[in-house]
Amino acid sequence: MKMIKIEIKNLFLGLLFIGGASFVNAQTTPVDSTKTTAATSQTGNSTIDALKKQIEANPKDTDALAKLATAYQEASDWTNAVETWKKISALLPDWAPSYYSQAYAYQSAKDDANAKIAYEKYIATVKPEEVEQNKKNLAYAYFYIAFAEQQSNPAKAKEHITKSLQYDPTNEEAIKLNKVLNS
Repeated sequence: MKMIKIEIKNLFLGLLFIGGASFVNAQTTPVDSTKTTAATSQTGNSTIDALKKQIEANPKDTDALAKLATAYQEASDWTNAVETWKKISALLPDWAPSYYSQAYAYQSAKDDANAKIAYEKYIATVKPEEVEQNKKNLAYAYFYIAFAEQQSNPAKAKEHITKSLQYDPTNEEAIKLNKVLNS
């Protein structure tokens, strides 16, 4: 399951098309991790606070909401991340990435039932003209549902793993699950 968490994290990072993503550079000198953690927390909180104020002024600012949801995720505040992604979904019900991001936050919060529902909503919301650019995310969403359904509904799990492999035939975890489901 560790591999799955890494893959979802990588998929989500690919999904972040919102500007302002920052990357951490490797450091070559030792640092005091307590000072670094405190500074990171303060920076994260100030970013979150600034975005909250911006949203208070304009509650329908979906760009600011997406940045806030992303900031919550970076802070591992899964409850607020989910709630913020839900607000975006309410404002933009046809925007598939918000459902994928909700699923990611639910999954990170270990809320598998709601993660599955959000992945299903993501799959249903991806428009035909968006399928090509969303293949990896669709593959993972189908894989996640297949994984979740393998015990309770093997037939549904087989359908979903087949779809997952159609979108990404190289996913080793999906290949393994396919073998388990078809043995």
